[in-house]
Amino acid sequence: MNTFPLFFKLEDRKVLIVGGGDVALRKADLLSRAGASITVVATDICDELQALLQDDKHQLIYEQYNKKYMAGARVIIAGTDDEALNHQIHADATELNIPVNVVDTPPLCDFIFPAIVDRNPIVIGISSNGKAPVLARLLRARLETLIPQGYGKLAKLAGDFRAEVKTK
Repeated sequence: MNTFPLFFKLEDRKVLIVGGGDVALRKADLLSRAGASITVVATDICDELQALLQDDKHQLIYEQYNKKYMAGARVIIAGTDDEALNHQIHADATELNIPVNVVDTPPLCDFIFPAIVDRNPIVIGISSNGKAPVLARLLRARLETLIPQGYGKLAKLAGDFRAEVKTK
C-alpha cells in the first residue's frame, strides 16, 4: 500500500481550486457534495462551475493564481493545463504544508481522488494509486450495481439507534 486511505471532513472548510474548466468542475462537484467551502481562482471560469458555486458559501476569483489565495485552505487542487503553473502551485502548497492534488500528475499529489461509490453515509473509495484509473472506475461501476441505493437509508437508520444500542 503506497497511499493511505482517509476520509477527510471538509464541511465548511476552505478548499482552493486553481483552474476554471472541466477538471475544476469535476473536482468542485465532488467537494461541494462533501460540504466544502470552495474558492476557485482562474481568469476564466466555465458557466457550469459558476452555476454550481453560485451561493455565498463559495467564492469565484477571476484573477491569475497568487499564493495569497492559499491562506486558510484545508486542501488545494491544481486543475490547470499549464504545467509550469501546476508545479508552482505544488511548490507553494508544499511550502505552506497544505495537502495538494495536481490533477493527472501523481508525482505532484499529496492525496488522490478515488473512484467513489456514494451510498451516503456509506462511501467506498477505490484507487489504483494513479496506475490504472480506468480499472478503478470499472470496479466502481461494478460495485455500484452490487450495492443497492437503500443501503444508505439503512445506514442512516442504524445511526439513529447507535447511541441507544451503545448504552445498552
